[in-house]
Amino acid sequence: MSEYTQEKVNEVIEREDIDEMRSLSKEIKDAIKDLKKEQKDQGVDNKAEIDRLQKVSQPIGRAVGELMRKKKGIKSKEPRKKKQKKQNNQPEKETQPKIDESNSSSYYESRVNAIEFYEKEGKNCYPHKFQTTMELPQFIEKYEDIKAEEKRENQIERISGRIMTQTKLSKKLHFFFMQQQGKRIQLMLNIGFYEGSNEEFFKMIAMLKRGDVVGVVGFPLRTKTNELSIGVKNIQLLTPCLHMLPTDHFGLKDTRERYTKRYLDLILNQNVRDTFIKRAKIISYMRRYLDNLNFIEVETPLMNQTAGGATAKPFKTYHNDLKLDLFMRVAPELYLKMLVVGGIDRVYEIGRVFRNEGIDLTHNPEFTICEFYMAYADYNDLMNLTEQFLSSLVLEINGSYVIEYTYPDEQTKSLKTVEIDFTPPFKRVDMIEGLKEFDINVPEDIESEDARLYLEKICEDRNIDCSEPRTTARLLDKIVGEFIEPQLVSPGFIINHPKIMSPLAKWHRDKPKLTERFELFVAGRELCNAYTELNNPHVQRERFADQQKAKEQGDEEAFSKDEIFCNALEYGLPPTAGWGMGVDRLAMLLTNNYTIKEVLLFPAVKPLEQNNNEN
Repeated sequence: MSEYTQEKVNEVIEREDIDEMRSLSKEIKDAIKDLKKEQKDQGVDNKAEIDRLQKVSQPIGRAVGELMRKKKGIKSKEPRKKKQKKQNNQPEKETQPKIDESNSSSYYESRVNAIEFYEKEGKNCYPHKFQTTMELPQFIEKYEDIKAEEKRENQIERISGRIMTQTKLSKKLHFFFMQQQGKRIQLMLNIGFYEGSNEEFFKMIAMLKRGDVVGVVGFPLRTKTNELSIGVKNIQLLTPCLHMLPTDHFGLKDTRERYTKRYLDLILNQNVRDTFIKRAKIISYMRRYLDNLNFIEVETPLMNQTAGGATAKPFKTYHNDLKLDLFMRVAPELYLKMLVVGGIDRVYEIGRVFRNEGIDLTHNPEFTICEFYMAYADYNDLMNLTEQFLSSLVLEINGSYVIEYTYPDEQTKSLKTVEIDFTPPFKRVDMIEGLKEFDINVPEDIESEDARLYLEKICEDRNIDCSEPRTTARLLDKIVGEFIEPQLVSPGFIINHPKIMSPLAKWHRDKPKLTERFELFVAGRELCNAYTELNNPHVQRERFADQQKAKEQGDEEAFSKDEIFCNALEYGLPPTAGWGMGVDRLAMLLTNNYTIKEVLLFPAVKPLEQNNNEN
């Protein structure tokens, strides 16, 4: 009902259309009626919204009466004169200010004034500390066994939290719901329990509002309706909420506001909090798994002189003191392999990477990646490790190998829900052989111009969009994305990529034009990329030279040559396998979110001003 604002009512009144005013008045009355029914049937606290709507609608009746009198030629009623108070030498005592809940702007102003009033009276509305005896989840667990109508007045606890709802049963009895650490509990504010005077009780009730952070001193009890509660002996304002919180009924649904005001999103939406707790558990499990395999976690630079380690367009920056143009890293790969050269045979990093590319459901300019490098292993070992890691992770986090996932179907353009089975082993599809099932026979000399022209014709004949430059690698990537990737709903590996698509991967020991590389796909989306590492410095320089040619043809995502890395290879990189996984995409799968913004606390969004200008 947020559309019924004072501004809208004023606009309608200014048009002086009696029928329109009466129609709006009826709509507001119906809305109030629905809120009262919901409050009665479901116990939802709608009092604040009902009071606001009643106040908003009052000017309509007066305006209709005024217009009717004008039509009949009757003079307007003179406003009643207020009785003058007797003057005396004593200054009037300043009364406790009321909060204007008619709209968010007036609410903020009146709440700020109210807090200033309380502080003038000597109340500290922002105290330094409130000593608690336990957190709310512990309180609920400790006193869960209390029976209906039982009170334990001798067990005093000190709990803090945020007020989410307020219900007035009478002047002397109020019920609040307080929230902390994702849990809620009812506060019973009974004047009979309160340690202070009656006047202090009434002042305290008037002072506290939804959203305020409070400290509560009280005892556990369970009501007649079997609701575990705290009988409040004292309650202290720790931090006031100066803004009007959206009600539980309407919530915070605007997607842009949820992303830019994630703090408000977390206050109001429990499922959002659950998502980020699960994300944290995923990262924690990932660390434990690798630590148990004797991997060492490290941190490598976020700024580099060359943008290497992944096929991506980098962000540029400038270092004033060094007078150097630098790139934000697109991957930590090259530094981690240098550490393997240095004798750290098992090394990993979980951290942010930055890619200056488009934003869509699965891409954000900065995201979290996990990469590890394992000496004396190859891509076959890592496929087995990936199966063991993912299947055990899913079982630990979700309690089953099978999960449900909802995501947009690119063909039907609608959401579809599928079952994804992480039971090992996972399906394995050879890239070139897999394309033959779709009548695509890639020429054996895949690096030739004939092969490129063949793939270009496939894209044109089958309406597959591939922007310039149309290199063999880009064309092949688009074709695989059109035919093979969507088939992999449950986890599946696409293996043995051509060398032209994999500048850092080692050539296949049996198929020289291919590499020992795999990508893991789930629900048609890439989740993991790994390969047996190229450790011959001369071949690596040749691959970098090929990438430089692609860059000169306009491929902004092609690798830059990194001579420092090549020099490190000359000291000897042991036979090694490397692995990288997008943590955000893994979190999307296991929290059933199809957009990456839902698993990033503060995702990239356009500034509101820019959005408005474009619109």
